[in-house]
Amino acid sequence: MELPRNLEVAEEHREKLEENLSKIEGLRQRLVGAITHKTKVNQALSAPGNELYTKAAQAYWQECLQNPAKLIEHQISHWGRTVTHFIEAQQALSQGKLQPPTDTGPVDRRFSNPLWDNHPWFNFVKQQYLINAETIRTAVDSIEDMEPREKQRLTYFAQQIVDLMAPTNFLATNPDALQRAVETDGESLLLGLENLVNDLEANNGELVVRLADETAFEIGGNIATCEGEVVFRNRMMELIQYAPTTGKVRETPVVLFPPWINKYYILDLKEKNSFIKWVVDQGYTLFVVSWINPDASYADVGLEEYIQEGFLTAFDTVKAITGQQKVNAVGYCIAGTTLHLTLSLLKQRGDKSVKSATFFTTLTDFGDQGEFTPFLSNDFIDGIEEDIDDSGILRSFIMARTFSYLRSNDLIYGPAIRSYMMGQTPPAFDLLYWNGDGANLPGKMAVQYLRGLCQRNEFVDGGFELLGHTLKITDVDVPICSVTAETDHIAAWKECYRGFQQTKSRSKLFILSESGHIAGIVNPPSKGKYGYYLNDDTKLDPEAWQAGASYAKESWWPVWGSWLSKRSGKWIDAREPGSAAFRPIAPAPGTYVTKKASECI
Repeated sequence: MELPRNLEVAEEHREKLEENLSKIEGLRQRLVGAITHKTKVNQALSAPGNELYTKAAQAYWQECLQNPAKLIEHQISHWGRTVTHFIEAQQALSQGKLQPPTDTGPVDRRFSNPLWDNHPWFNFVKQQYLINAETIRTAVDSIEDMEPREKQRLTYFAQQIVDLMAPTNFLATNPDALQRAVETDGESLLLGLENLVNDLEANNGELVVRLADETAFEIGGNIATCEGEVVFRNRMMELIQYAPTTGKVRETPVVLFPPWINKYYILDLKEKNSFIKWVVDQGYTLFVVSWINPDASYADVGLEEYIQEGFLTAFDTVKAITGQQKVNAVGYCIAGTTLHLTLSLLKQRGDKSVKSATFFTTLTDFGDQGEFTPFLSNDFIDGIEEDIDDSGILRSFIMARTFSYLRSNDLIYGPAIRSYMMGQTPPAFDLLYWNGDGANLPGKMAVQYLRGLCQRNEFVDGGFELLGHTLKITDVDVPICSVTAETDHIAAWKECYRGFQQTKSRSKLFILSESGHIAGIVNPPSKGKYGYYLNDDTKLDPEAWQAGASYAKESWWPVWGSWLSKRSGKWIDAREPGSAAFRPIAPAPGTYVTKKASECI
């Protein structure tokens, strides 16, 4: 007797599901192995110490004693909304109708699946989560007797708890993941577990969510493809000189210093948005530093070495190759901060090698640390120092995790859901590939930066001791241009502006680009996506400066190019990379850029 067709299909699905689930055991063993070999991470780098929560509890309790009505009001509001919500859900279930409730709750892209609204159970889970989240935020906001910095830290970590506990982060309460598992006979869960194990194994047992398909990109193959040559190499950097694309070039060369927290090729992802190619196409002889990805042998390397063996050596090499006495320098993020230090040092030494300086998203005044306040407290940096004592370096994944938690739903939980619950392959997205290709920091340098510059703000407050000099922002007096980004959460533009104002340069240009830390800089004219603000009066406070600024819906690159051209000398015949004394060593992008952070641990 044959089974009915629908029973045959059901049996096939059941067998397929059992087959997929049976494969989990092998992955489970790999998972255990990866976790067993997890590298040690100081607990202080994952969460605040008990002291913060103790202070919060004491402040909240004190507030309740002084104003018990406020506590009762909060509790009654939460209880009332919860009970009402429960009754409405019960009524919907008792009617047996899977129809949307009258009020489905606020719009949140995490809850885009229609089931969150039209299924009573999932809508109940979603709305109860939102009620609880609002209650936590209200409780934290109501604490008044707490130092502002501590209150900011508490707010941040409370939000992290709220984000972590979202029902979308759990298989049993994620309809997208459940539907996908049924549709694929459990294969999506198998693929998701394999993605999880692969990520753990690739990062020495530490969970770092892979954001992009790494197999889709090759440095020097389909990204970082501008033609050039490595013309100098030492233990700190490779110096790349790019091949000219014009018959004539400007006399004064440009030297660009990218941040050493990430790789330089963010400025050369692909031809159509390559800042490096655009600069070369404007007729500039461009040199770009590609920093080493340090291992434990660099533990004692500090900002001194970055300045002496990086910035100053690059200046000397470029001048020797081009025969020029001056260069135009560009520094991005932390490299811009260090370029400021270098300019102060050169001023005190009477060295006029730098004709002008440009800074991309660069902080120098750390008086207001904005969203980074939770990561610049003593307990967090104490934890970093302890970790550095063990490893000699500030490991890349610690910094990547820190930056990611500032946008946890976009950079951690969302990608984790797609990869681990849905079993999807990460997208072939070059920007995300670069974002995941970070670099370690030498231990000494990391502590100098975090303690001396970020915490004690010494460069603008008394002076930063380095290389036998007391370096001050007021020493900076060459023509400068600062390019910032309106929604930058790493280097807030208003803080960049305040540091910019404290220099003694007579010639200043301040540009505020739309978008964030990366897209605000990598904004080619051909894209036509983000505009910029300009205002010549840089004595105004930030709000007044922006209010009085002119706005253009186009890239800031040509504006900067026009500013730079006035400081770049006459046109001369194009220069090929290298010279008799500095012969090409290797084609761009060089060798340092391909070294992975995980290989240096």
